[in-house]
This record gives sequence, structure tokens and C-alpha cells, in this order.
Amino acid sequence: MPRVLHVIDRLVHNVLTAFCATLLLLMVVFTVYTVVMRYWFENPPVWGDLLTVLSNIWLVFLALALTVRDRDHIALDLIYTKLPVKLAFIVQQFWTVVIFVVGLVIVWYGLQVVSTMGGKYWEMWHFAWEDGGFVFKPNYMPKKYAMTILPVAGVLVSIAALMALLEDCIRYANGTFRLAGDDGGESV
Repeated sequence: MPRVLHVIDRLVHNVLTAFCATLLLLMVVFTVYTVVMRYWFENPPVWGDLLTVLSNIWLVFLALALTVRDRDHIALDLIYTKLPVKLAFIVQQFWTVVIFVVGLVIVWYGLQVVSTMGGKYWEMWHFAWEDGGFVFKPNYMPKKYAMTILPVAGVLVSIAALMALLEDCIRYANGTFRLAGDDGGESV
């Protein structure tokens, strides 16, 4: 893979990993805070459970892009190892193309969801762009803000699949191709 693409790939991977770790930490913090406030102080925040769920949803969708790029998604590794390398390569790349298409479907329908999503979270504050600047809104965050993860994740999954496909094709051409899940392979 060209050096520039490799550097960008690693940077995006590290940023997504850090963001996922932050979301996981926030899930724990929101849950612990809500439980403590509910059972010890009998005054739970109205936003605690919602932020935990939203953090979980965003974490899962962003982690999907990481698993596609690292080829850690559900695969039939046992079957790949029984096939000749050339056939295993073709099957693995077929599934990578399928995942790429699924990413595009997530983008397409995600954009439709974001553009048509009605309703608001009454318990959530947000910032809005008004009169040339950001304005704090104390309540009623539009639900479409939470749904923006769909097109974002779809783009990330599609790019991750393309990068994996490109990397596999280059390695196959160089004779260094390793199947997904092969621990003896080169690190990505």
C-alpha cells in the first residue's frame, strides 16, 4: 500500500479506536452516575439512560468500521484455511465487496433517516447554528442528531472495506497475502 495511504489509514484507525474507548468510558460513567443518583440520592438525571444508550449505539457503529478494516468481523476462517490460497483469496475478497456494498446501503438509508427523522429528545440540550453562530438550546435535541452515526458509519465501513481490499490485492500480487484471522500474518 502506498506510504501516504498507510499513514492516513493508521491515523484514522487510531482516532476511531480512541473515540470508541472514550465512548465506552462514557457509557460506564453515565451508568454509574445514574445508578448512584437513583439509589443513593433518589434523584436520577433524566438524561442518564439516554446518553448511555446513545453512547452504546455510536460505539457499536464506529467499532464496525474498525472490525471491517482489521478483518475481525464474522468470517468463516475455518473454511478459508481448507481452501487453496487462490480460492480463499477470491472468497475473502467477495465478502469484502459485500461489506463495502452494505456500507453504501447504510449511507444511503442513513441519509434518508437523518433527513426525515422527526421528534426530539425533550431531556437533552444541544447546540444549534443560528444567525451565524452556535447557540445553546436547553432542551429538545432533534433525534436526527443521534442518527447521524448511520451515514458516518456507512462511509467509514465502505472506506475500511476498500482499504482492506486494496491491501489484500497488493499483498496477493506480492506473494505475502495472509487470510483474515491468520495470526502468523503481517500486522495491518
